[in-house]
Amino acid sequence: MRHRRKGRTLGRSPSHRKAMLKNLASALFLTERDSTYDDNAPKVAGRITTTLHKAKEVRPLVEKCITIAKKSLPAAEAAQQYETSAERGTDAYREWRKSDDWHKWADARAPVVAARRRVIQLIGDKEAARILFDSIAERYVDRPGGYTRILRLATPRLGDAGERAILELVGKNDRVNRSAERPAFDSDETDSGEPVAASAVAEDSDSEPEVTKED
Repeated sequence: MRHRRKGRTLGRSPSHRKAMLKNLASALFLTERDSTYDDNAPKVAGRITTTLHKAKEVRPLVEKCITIAKKSLPAAEAAQQYETSAERGTDAYREWRKSDDWHKWADARAPVVAARRRVIQLIGDKEAARILFDSIAERYVDRPGGYTRILRLATPRLGDAGERAILELVGKNDRVNRSAERPAFDSDETDSGEPVAASAVAEDSDSEPEVTKED
């Protein structure tokens, strides 16, 4: 019986499947990294291509991590008013560590640290967690869920003809609906094919036509 055994096995053992989903979620977040000097730069930021069933399985994990990071943003903003700009190891930094501002900063920062540790536990990549908290979570402050989308690809995977799909972050590669511009019919063409301005056409139409008298 399959009591409470939800999800797809994907032909893998539980440990293998868990590691694979962690790698897929980390790969999606790592596409947002600064790849200026990276030899293996992602083609499109915020998008990975995998099979359809893998995309459907990793999607809840990705959205759970984004929700955890998004809920920690108010605590991070509250801790900013107590932090210092002094570099670590300087006298000013040591004085700040002895002051009450450090204790207030540590208390306000505690939920953020707990959220980061939870995300690292879920995806197992510190660099991906840093990118998630620093750049990705801020986009979805006003969005109550639905942070990703799955797009099926028409061409199957070579080798086993597996159904492929794109898993991408919403708001990064959205299509922009642009209305077509209305064509302007305010110009005519002369016999030679050269366009004539609308004002010149109007002046010719307003002028009286010449009448020739025949003998």
